[in-house]
Amino acid sequence: MNAAPEPPAGGPGPPAEPPEPVVDAAPAGRATAERTVLRLARPYLGRLVGAGLLAAATEFAGLALMATATWLLMSAAGQPPLDRLTVAIVAVRALAISRGVFRYTERLAGHDAVLCMITDVRARVFATLAARRTAAHRSGDVLSRLVSDVEAVQDLLLRVLVPGSAAALVGVLAVAGAALISLPAAGALAAGLLIAGVALPALATAVTGRNAAEVAPLRGALATDAVDLTHGAADLAAFGATDAALRAAEQRAGRLARLERRLAATGFAVDAAGVLVAGLTAAGVVLAALAADVPGVLVGVLAVGTLAAVEVALALVSAARQWTQLRPGLARVAALLDADLPTPPRAAADLTVGAVDGGGAHELRFAEVTVRYRAGAAPALDRVSLDLPAGRRIAVVGPSGAGKSTLAAVLTGAVQPTSGRVTLDGRDLSAYAEEELPRAVGGLLAEAYVFHATVRENLLLGRAGASEEELIAATAAAGLLEWVHAQPAGWDTLVGEEGGQLSGGQRQRLALARALLAAPPVLVLDEPTEGLDPTAADAVLASALAATPAGHSVLLISHRLSGLAGLDEIVVLDGGRVVQRGRHAELVTAPGWYRDQWLLQAAAERGYLALTP
Repeated sequence: MNAAPEPPAGGPGPPAEPPEPVVDAAPAGRATAERTVLRLARPYLGRLVGAGLLAAATEFAGLALMATATWLLMSAAGQPPLDRLTVAIVAVRALAISRGVFRYTERLAGHDAVLCMITDVRARVFATLAARRTAAHRSGDVLSRLVSDVEAVQDLLLRVLVPGSAAALVGVLAVAGAALISLPAAGALAAGLLIAGVALPALATAVTGRNAAEVAPLRGALATDAVDLTHGAADLAAFGATDAALRAAEQRAGRLARLERRLAATGFAVDAAGVLVAGLTAAGVVLAALAADVPGVLVGVLAVGTLAAVEVALALVSAARQWTQLRPGLARVAALLDADLPTPPRAAADLTVGAVDGGGAHELRFAEVTVRYRAGAAPALDRVSLDLPAGRRIAVVGPSGAGKSTLAAVLTGAVQPTSGRVTLDGRDLSAYAEEELPRAVGGLLAEAYVFHATVRENLLLGRAGASEEELIAATAAAGLLEWVHAQPAGWDTLVGEEGGQLSGGQRQRLALARALLAAPPVLVLDEPTEGLDPTAADAVLASALAATPAGHSVLLISHRLSGLAGLDEIVVLDGGRVVQRGRHAELVTAPGWYRDQWLLQAAAERGYLALTP
């Protein structure tokens, strides 16, 4: 089938190796990536705040547990009456149990809110990528955006904001508790917490920022390499390019491994500095407490409590390092969440007036439509005009790269014209709601996908609830019914991933049957007989056209000129322009591309039939 949409003829060829995706920069003046992402968290703000408070309660319970246990052990060494220790014993048990309860509840609340939010983010990212429909995003990179980059949003909340806010709150409470015992000790603790919770996170951000910025694009590039090496293995081998492709992928993998090792080394250095800060802070607190004549038991409590408090504060180092590594992925997601989807302005009253009646007849018109994929490049369509009233059947033909699939993409709303108008019943095509347009315009498009499901399930995608008789009629028109009846499972035959259990012609017939079952008033058939031999192709095309309901219009895109004699009009595109138009009988007698191609194809098919036993 055609590649959709076709780039302008004469354009630059593909690069020798897959380009490395770059981080989408958010337009100037827009919110930061974090702010863009956090806007989506507003519906779950209550649960996220609750998770943060529970995280703080968990850490504070741990700190209090260490301090209380220290007081208990040091006091018990003096063999006081048991009743003096009873409260501390009960407190130790209560704090140990409550810490586990708080941790479980915090994880439950936090993950519940974040997973709900991630569902919204992933849906919006998918919708934006689908709306763009551009070759700028390779399929592997798109997968990386939908998986790794969206997971960065999850980590931002669960590994950065929640633990970071909890550490800050516990640090304030620890300093306040130390101040009740000794102000100089509290000052030493505050200084240590500032170093551990502010200076070290800033250092971690500085030393990891540059390397982390390259990680997300490299992961996207490696995902692209994996897709290309897997699905393109046969072509790479056929052209002797496997080694070059593997070398390019290995170079990127090596670069990613070096970056991750460097990040791990710097992380280890910062963690070691954190341990040193904890020890020095504890020493400073002890010296300050001794200078203030604090009792020995309380000095021990302050020392152990300081170590626990600094350990909590060091969670900010981990949060800062995590945040630095997440920022490139967050920027890529935010660029998609912040993107302006191609929704044209329209009045509120038009929302209901423009609704599509999928069961009626419609008139579609192209008026001087131009499509240009890149500024300065040759147009894929150049001032194309076309009328497709109800019941009319038109074929669009032309050499590869002429703009045929671009025309189909414009017709179905996948590509917006650079200039000119496409109207359905006099109203601009873009004014119709995205989910309603397929009821009127649709069919078999380029690269039609066959799902890893049964024949029945693939067909019912065209029209859910179709009866057995309708399935039979559609598959018979597509020439697939005999094959279905020959399968032991019949309609419940699994076709495999991407239709891998079917031949190329069978996949095409299945996709055609699905389009015929949908039966939109404006039926688009982009290369419906691709992969079929000439005899079968002519029979299937004639059967599909005969199965189209009366009053429904058809736009057929084809590189084969056989079987077009009964159509109302044939439009010849070349270089995005209409160079010929008319009926088959007129075009085969007029000089031009159509007659030349007709003669070539007729001779080739006669030779094919002569060689076929």
